[in-house]
Amino acid sequence: MYKNKTITGLLHLLVWLTLFCLPYLLSYGQEQELDRIKAHFWIPLFFSAIIFYFNYFVLVDRFLFPKKMLQFIAINTVMIVFFLFLKENIEDRFFQDIIKKRLANTNRVEPPFKMAIYIQVLSYMAPLLFSIALKTTKRWVKTEAERKEATNVKLKSELQHLHYQLQPHFFFNSLNNIYSLVDSSPDQAKSSIHSLSKLMRYMLYETNLEKVPLTKEIDFLKKYIDLMKLRVSDKTTVSYSFPIKETGIQIAPLLFISLIENAFKHGVSASKASQIDINMTCNDNTVLFSVENNNFPKKTDDKSGSGIGLQNLEKRLELLYPNKFNFKSLLKDDRFLITLKITTN
Repeated sequence: MYKNKTITGLLHLLVWLTLFCLPYLLSYGQEQELDRIKAHFWIPLFFSAIIFYFNYFVLVDRFLFPKKMLQFIAINTVMIVFFLFLKENIEDRFFQDIIKKRLANTNRVEPPFKMAIYIQVLSYMAPLLFSIALKTTKRWVKTEAERKEATNVKLKSELQHLHYQLQPHFFFNSLNNIYSLVDSSPDQAKSSIHSLSKLMRYMLYETNLEKVPLTKEIDFLKKYIDLMKLRVSDKTTVSYSFPIKETGIQIAPLLFISLIENAFKHGVSASKASQIDINMTCNDNTVLFSVENNNFPKKTDDKSGSGIGLQNLEKRLELLYPNKFNFKSLLKDDRFLITLKITTN
């Protein structure tokens, strides 16, 4: 912040130094009259600098932005009129002989008084308008930065809320699955509780980052699939394929788990044969994930899970990867297919 202010101050100094040196640069190699430069250039320029900075640091913030237009116009009008009067008096008192001599030597006629006043008013309006433009731009930049910061804070808050919402949803669904094994297979239930503890450890302690290595997420998904396979019957076939090599891709955590949960929730039947196929491929910075399963619609009065997983996923994708994801679902011949394509860069 201090660095930016220093750079801005140096730029202002450079601009004014350039303007003050401009008469010398334009008349290089010619005879220069210092008094003429003072009368016609430096004095108006000094007044212009006062108008610019007084508006920039005081008047614009105090009167223009709060929409006190009458006070703003009145103060600037008085200031410009005062400088016009002061300039005329300074020239009449100190530089009148020089101006007359200059006009005589060049055979030029002094412009009419009204025309001279008009030109001087315009010259003083320029720094006034420039100060308004700069101040307005600076205010817009600040407002835009604050808006972006507020948006980022809101985004992080929403993502955190969705993340905390997903954890108990995942935990309770897993407990329901383990509960079904307690009577029929106590040993499997014990093993499932141990596996669940590892999964929850990952969810609680390793997914608080904005992004995690895709390999860690794949390992988590494999463990979850193996846990879910313990509760399905022999009539259900589960197959999965994930990238074997290190991809180097970083991705937001827990984006795919809801799709796998959904497949086990709606794609498994206790009495009918069913198949779940899970596949993930990577190409450069793009991840393509698909889950295909049989479709066994839930009963109307079955509220388990309440569909929070997929709703949560869509919200997170919109926040994390706007315009960088493609989420599709298709039901055909009693087979349900979900595909999710994410561009991670």
